Amino acid sequence: MLNAIGGVELSSVAKGMEAADAMLKTSNIKLILSRSICAGKYIALIAGDVGDVNAAVEAGSAKAAHSLVDSFVIPNIHPEVFPAIEGITVVDGLEALGIIEAFSVAALIEAADAAVKAGNVKLLEIRLAMALGGKAFVTMTGSVAAVETAVAAGAAVAGKKGLLVEKVVIPQPRQELLREII
Repeated sequence: MLNAIGGVELSSVAKGMEAADAMLKTSNIKLILSRSICAGKYIALIAGDVGDVNAAVEAGSAKAAHSLVDSFVIPNIHPEVFPAIEGITVVDGLEALGIIEAFSVAALIEAADAAVKAGNVKLLEIRLAMALGGKAFVTMTGSVAAVETAVAAGAAVAGKKGLLVEKVVIPQPRQELLREII
């Protein structure tokens, strides 16, 4: 069962591939994403049971050694996080648009999970460090109040790590923005 997500973010592509391999060999996990990202970094994201994800992230972090930028494990991940990472969320319109932007992939995924758990929102997309200079952002929609609550909660998580770039809530955004988001 995919009830946890974890990942390692590295400053080296070579060490990233080695860490991803160690993660896969350690536990019964599903590889969600393993690739180079902007600024010459590498990300490996996995999902599975909490114990397996913890063991895999520990193995990947150990293999990463001096190249480790950040790592994380989120138990009881909200189920909307996976489709948002994969970019397969479907919506008809936007009531309000919330955006959280962070300096690291790990901080952003943690922020997205906190946001969707805090407010009655729909995650649209979690964009991870591609053509973003190594940054990441999440977009969400819902009522203005729900989006404000969610964005505040998610921004607080990224802010605690000192990795929040910006947070924005746009009430009644123009529909032309929808095709730019998804």
